[in-house]
Amino acid sequence: MNFNEKCYEILRGVPQGKVTTYAGLARAVGSARAARAVGNAMNKNPYAPDVPCHRVVRSDGGVGGFASGTRKKIEMLRAEGVNVVRGRVDLKRFGFMFPE
Repeated sequence: MNFNEKCYEILRGVPQGKVTTYAGLARAVGSARAARAVGNAMNKNPYAPDVPCHRVVRSDGGVGGFASGTRKKIEMLRAEGVNVVRGRVDLKRFGFMFPE
């Protein structure tokens, strides 16, 4: 399984109403320094919406990019109950940690 496919498989485990970070997903895949590569994988996600790439945000809580535009990403997060204020998500409240 290639890197992108590993990302998609692991991301399926993030429940609705929660988010993870690009760095957190990189760690879960086993490549702790590959946050940028995770972003590239999310941008190329051929399985959306089954693989919920809109649930991946920056480590500072910023929503980050989205192939369909940031507004659409925020709409999708809000529709799942994730509170987005001024383009940021409260990671303490909505963050999802992968099991180690």
